[in-house]
Amino acid sequence: MEFGRIFVKFHGLSNARRFSAAGRALGLGLYLIPCFVAPAQAQFAVCNQTLNVMNVAVGRYDYENFTTSGWWTVGPNRCANVIDEVLNARYVYVFAQDVFGKEIMNGATPMCIDTKRFDIVGEEDCLVRGYLEARFKEVDTFKSERWTLFVYPPG
Repeated sequence: MEFGRIFVKFHGLSNARRFSAAGRALGLGLYLIPCFVAPAQAQFAVCNQTLNVMNVAVGRYDYENFTTSGWWTVGPNRCANVIDEVLNARYVYVFAQDVFGKEIMNGATPMCIDTKRFDIVGEEDCLVRGYLEARFKEVDTFKSERWTLFVYPPG
């Protein structure tokens, strides 16, 4: 709406109705401002393009150590935001398996995982520390603020 049209609509109303309508318009404007002003939140998303439900774990270098986290369950043709903060490293490491434990996506970088929800600091001596070892795929995000990885069926 243009300002002139708003003025004409308010001008024809009584004072009480004019202030009530103006208050609603101001409230709506204040409600919508964060939608247009707030910067987009950085994230790393994983999208499942297979026909199976998959469980996803991610690893990344976090200033001093590698950390791994999991599990996110992602249905077929669905996505999950697995990192919601600013990507502070160029590479993110991803491991995915179906609900039966069959690897959907693996790589060459060994890191630690657990059978239940986990946040693990360090990628060495997984078995000694009571964890399992899995081979994570290295994903180059090119230092982007947002990245979406599409996982397709193997083969």
